[in-house]
Amino acid sequence: MVAVVGNTVILYIITMSKELHEPMYIFLSMLSVVDLLSASTVMPRMLGIFWFDSRQISFSMCLTQMFFFHFMSALDSAILVTMAVDRYVAICHPLRYSSILTQRSITKTSLVLMARGAAVMVPLPFIIQRFPLWRSNLLTHSYCIHQELMKLACADIKVNIIYGLFITLYVMGLDSLFIFISYLLIIKTVVFQVAEASLKAISTCVSHICAVLVYYIPYIGIAVVHRYPSDTIPNLHILFGNAYILLSPVINPLIYGIKTKQIRYKLSKFLSMKNEV
Repeated sequence: MVAVVGNTVILYIITMSKELHEPMYIFLSMLSVVDLLSASTVMPRMLGIFWFDSRQISFSMCLTQMFFFHFMSALDSAILVTMAVDRYVAICHPLRYSSILTQRSITKTSLVLMARGAAVMVPLPFIIQRFPLWRSNLLTHSYCIHQELMKLACADIKVNIIYGLFITLYVMGLDSLFIFISYLLIIKTVVFQVAEASLKAISTCVSHICAVLVYYIPYIGIAVVHRYPSDTIPNLHILFGNAYILLSPVINPLIYGIKTKQIRYKLSKFLSMKNEV
């Protein structure tokens, strides 16, 4: 409920407020859309498990869920990069901000990000579907994920391991590197500014930094725990698996709703109008 309501409210406020039709808030609305889609990919099945003890999923549905799960993860990571670049341009090149981040450039960037995510993740169902036999049909997580499915196969999974490593380095590795470089350049710029201007510049990045940590810390955690057999620390597998898919959609709207002054103001204004009615 928090994920759905929070992201829907963020989208509504940005859509209805013309003064928020700026690159920073357009990227935020894109993040909210991806969080909503990511949550809707996994949460219905997860609720079915917890509420109705519905623990079965067909193989084709499992592959479909796996594709969209990884596709949304790639989009989430990519949007965090664009938001880091947005902060870099706003702080390091403020006079060129409107000329660099135009509506056209944002549209092109969005299409490129979607194409990259789809191109990288489309092979995943096919390299899983090629396995002839399976040693088990029992999943640890409450959703289908490539790292776990490949370990259930009675076949050589070297191709899957190599391709999974490629995805990690090409998508998450490059994205985190670009975010890191963006903030290095931001820090280099604000160091030479007066203290008040530096604090103001850094304060505009706090929400994004929190969103990055909320996304990457569970991702690193799930990557680490998958290096160990699930029967040794099963609860840790389940914990990080659910945290990875749930934290971003739930916490991001709270972070931006609290830390972003314009959204907080619009939200309070909207609520006061509702109270008056």
